[in-house]
Amino acid sequence: MELQGKTALITGGAHRIGRALALALAQAGCNLILHYNRSADRAQVTAAEAEALGGRVLLRPADLSKLDDGEPLFTGLPEGFAPVQILVNSAAIFPKDTLSDLTIDGWSQTLRVNLRAPVLLTQAFYRTLPENLEGAVVNITDWRTERPYRTHFSYTISKGALDAFTRTAAIQLAPRVRVNGIALGAMLPPEGASDAYWRNVLATVPLNRAGGTVSAAETLLYLLRNDFVTGEIIRLTGGAHLNM
Repeated sequence: MELQGKTALITGGAHRIGRALALALAQAGCNLILHYNRSADRAQVTAAEAEALGGRVLLRPADLSKLDDGEPLFTGLPEGFAPVQILVNSAAIFPKDTLSDLTIDGWSQTLRVNLRAPVLLTQAFYRTLPENLEGAVVNITDWRTERPYRTHFSYTISKGALDAFTRTAAIQLAPRVRVNGIALGAMLPPEGASDAYWRNVLATVPLNRAGGTVSAAETLLYLLRNDFVTGEIIRLTGGAHLNM
């Protein structure tokens, strides 16, 4: 897919990895529909950075935990933003819970943001994409679906289901829409994490370093540009997934 002039909708694009993905799309020539929930200030900064790279940006606030219909994010767009041909499902929440202590509310919240919203947005994306155009979806997931966290039960289940959704949607939306995923490893230290914690994490990475934002951005652009790749989930882990 040629990215210049295409419109991309990215969820959770205000900060951290989402910001890097948004800026990579802008630098590649895309116009952005930048979704955020509570990060309005950060979204404004990211939008300004993207516009400085030459992209046009439309900010769209939405609480994905309350999303019942994805189509409003793809319709009624200003001139130059429609149709949307790229969807990046990056937004996620990362609650700490286990099977023994999870609550119905917490479980439902995590599934609604991490799984239900990407499914509904992908459905809306496909329905609103003109039949004469191709599209691409990239879901941001986590390699730890292969080696589950001990203390993030609902998150791990939601991302594992997102992996299955990625492969299923790739079959069902072909040949017009390609669907792929990026399974992130140790990219950035968690907000508020200690230096000691992060050193311990990186000690499990064979490449002995964090992935950072550039590798994630380059992987996204590869998956969008290569029009013979669908149903793939690239593990971006520095080799950590080999330490099973």
